[in-house]
Amino acid sequence: MSEPPRDDAPRAPRLRGDPDDDRVRRILDAAYACFTRHGVRRTTMDDIAAAADMSRPAVYQYVRSKDDAFRRLATRLFDSTLAQARAAAEVEGTLSERLHAILATKLELTLQLWRDSPHAAELLDAGARLSGDLVESMHAAMSELIIATVDAAVRRGELAPDAVDAGELADIALALTRGLEGDLTDPDRPRRRLREGVRLIVAGATREWR
Repeated sequence: MSEPPRDDAPRAPRLRGDPDDDRVRRILDAAYACFTRHGVRRTTMDDIAAAADMSRPAVYQYVRSKDDAFRRLATRLFDSTLAQARAAAEVEGTLSERLHAILATKLELTLQLWRDSPHAAELLDAGARLSGDLVESMHAAMSELIIATVDAAVRRGELAPDAVDAGELADIALALTRGLEGDLTDPDRPRRRLREGVRLIVAGATREWR
């Protein structure tokens, strides 16, 4: 449930700062600490302001509400993960190694959130009210990156043009990663299985070609 407005919340429609602004980073860092400790529903703007060591009216100059802080925090986390994934796609190595490096960025984000908080599902659930569309957008961007990586492998001669449907491979690889995220009790197990799973997917495509 959204937090009810308070009389001290400014009514100005425009906000100050951008994602790289020091105060925005400070507020989002504070929001992360509060959300991971209390969960989104139990966190208040007073909690975020206290954690940021700012007054509530000052916080409202940079974020409109708790929900806005949550979405901006989720966007920052997902954008950072996608930037790492895009960098991973450019590393030297086999197709299997590049795909594993891309998918590992998503798995590591999930491991970080589950390590930091029992409320991680509120950030990662594609069905969540506040962040579901952001999660879906990240999955779509990951899929596009995997498709581009497979297409690049075809151009390099690592795969025949008709060896595999790049879109289907992306769907399978992402489904594998989401499945491994279902049991994180031993963090090393999903890491090992992701590497082996990607190797088997690529080996299957390569074997069909040869």
